[in-house]
Amino acid sequence: MQNSNPMLCDIETGICGTETSESTVKFDATIQQKSIKVIYFTDPICSSCWGIEPQLRRMKLEYGEHLEVEYHMGGLLKDWSYNSGGISKPSDVAHHWDEVSHHYEMPIDGDVWLEDPLPSSYPPSIAFKAAQIQDNAKAILFLRKIREMVFLEKKNITKWQFIEQAAQEVGLDAVKLKQDFDGKAQTLFQEDLALARQMGVRGFPSLFFTDKENNALFLYGAKPYSEFENKLKVLKSDITKHSFDAGWKFLFEHYKSLTAKEFAVLANKSLEEAKAELNKLTENHQLTMYATKNGNIWYLK
Repeated sequence: MQNSNPMLCDIETGICGTETSESTVKFDATIQQKSIKVIYFTDPICSSCWGIEPQLRRMKLEYGEHLEVEYHMGGLLKDWSYNSGGISKPSDVAHHWDEVSHHYEMPIDGDVWLEDPLPSSYPPSIAFKAAQIQDNAKAILFLRKIREMVFLEKKNITKWQFIEQAAQEVGLDAVKLKQDFDGKAQTLFQEDLALARQMGVRGFPSLFFTDKENNALFLYGAKPYSEFENKLKVLKSDITKHSFDAGWKFLFEHYKSLTAKEFAVLANKSLEEAKAELNKLTENHQLTMYATKNGNIWYLK
């Protein structure tokens, strides 16, 4: 499938953007502290990127001592000045997001495109770059929060009120964030776009697994966890897996919020088992639940 529409995500390949057959690359890696660096090109409104959150979270828990994940923004939606692939205006995305939600078993409410549609994904992307200036770990929490806002809460995350709210909730300085958003973050975002072009990124998620010898493997689109793990093992055959506590309390203290799919992947449960346990914990007032028409998300109470 060749797709020139950035907002049309191919459910079969798990790609938002234009498909490419490239599967391996040689990459001139920047300095990396750990054995493997994962260079991740993504976008705040990329539904397939939301679809791989369970895999990314498990990979960080099992292999975090060996790898670092470097986040870059790819610029999924500059504006609506195109017409291709059956999606030419925001309202066209609503049904598509609902379909993607069921496919990935991750809650996404496409009605944001009917109720308060986003004109672009650039403002939240630039806000993420501003967050990185302050604190990289908090920036990743910020990205997670604005994704929950747009995918579940139907909030237009191009609006500063929601960007500011997300920043405050994860402990960022919102005043400095606005200063950097209007200043240095604009340049950093353009540098991300230039790097994406240089590395041949044509869709999202795009992940480059690199080692210190500049060998690289390319993972394109939403793929099962086994494919993430395989990339690590090919680059470092003696890589060891960290055993982590798969109990609900550890997982929620570590990640703060989990969907049923994420909990299932992390706790090695079926989706139905995960939902049953999460619902029981909610009934027992140990978790709180935010419900959407296409699934729920849980938080530690």
